[in-house]
Amino acid sequence: MKEKLKQLLAEVDAYEVTSAEALEAFKRKFTNKKGIINGLFEEFRALPKELKRELGQPLNKLKLRATERLKEFQQAVQGVERKAGQPHDLYLPGDPYVAGARHPLSIVLNRIVSIFERIGYRVYEGPEIEDDWHNFTALNFPPNHPARDMQDTFFVSREPDFVLRTHTSPVQIRAMEQEKPPLRVLAPGRVYRNEAISARTHCFFHQVEGLVVDEGISFADMKQGLLYFAKEMFGDKVEIRLRPSYFPFTEISAEMDVSCRICDGAGCNVCKYTGWVEIMGCGMVDPNLFINCGIDPEIYSGYAFGMGVERIAQVLYRVPDLRLYSQNDVRFLKQFEKL
Repeated sequence: MKEKLKQLLAEVDAYEVTSAEALEAFKRKFTNKKGIINGLFEEFRALPKELKRELGQPLNKLKLRATERLKEFQQAVQGVERKAGQPHDLYLPGDPYVAGARHPLSIVLNRIVSIFERIGYRVYEGPEIEDDWHNFTALNFPPNHPARDMQDTFFVSREPDFVLRTHTSPVQIRAMEQEKPPLRVLAPGRVYRNEAISARTHCFFHQVEGLVVDEGISFADMKQGLLYFAKEMFGDKVEIRLRPSYFPFTEISAEMDVSCRICDGAGCNVCKYTGWVEIMGCGMVDPNLFINCGIDPEIYSGYAFGMGVERIAQVLYRVPDLRLYSQNDVRFLKQFEKL
């Protein structure tokens, strides 16, 4: 039997397969249930223990080699068939071609960034896990200040405090720490709030915040810059209004509304029948922020603003439920293929 195993191993090594018929012949002879190798294993079971020790390894070697050769022959035959223009299985369906689509939030974010880059803003990025200094204290949120209650925060660790950033304003602080004015900073990114998920709120969303710092910057400069953005984003007919508000890091502070592009100011359920839709907060940078970052507030002034990308997308596309943005439903995403 030992000599027979050597002969069969040599035969397997020398075997040549160039067609599907030859492949089937190889399988019938060597690897099928009724093939030679399975027959040898049947004989092997009846051998004495001494012979089993001697012949077990050569028999297993023959089986492994035959299996390897079978895989080689299968790949070779499939390659020949493909070169001849024939698929491996004529009954298999063709590979589907599904064109990808940009996510609506990516479309809106890219438009926002493009508009501000045209007037000299540079994009800055920062970490999504922030320390207390950059997320709160440097932005005029002192310890135990009631303004901290405005943020429902995810704390990653305590003492020292690290949080999932609640806004992209920390990027503005980092920019002012690293560079000297004049500055035109744009900070897009994902932020996190500990809120219940619903059609109107989510535990994460996207913001774009801007910062301008230079000598002689005024509230009028801010209004003109934001009016330019609104017209570029929503069209020449859009109007804006600024309403007094409060933010710890700006003084004077305001909320900016745009005239509702769905009803043209007549009133609808999107604008709650006011004719206006709030899209961002803004204001003049509080001098304390400049002091915290080593900038002289007697020389420099500036303004900052921040908007939610989801809010802008809702105004543009009338998306009724914030959860749709993160569910990866192809039926929803396909609507934006041509945008």
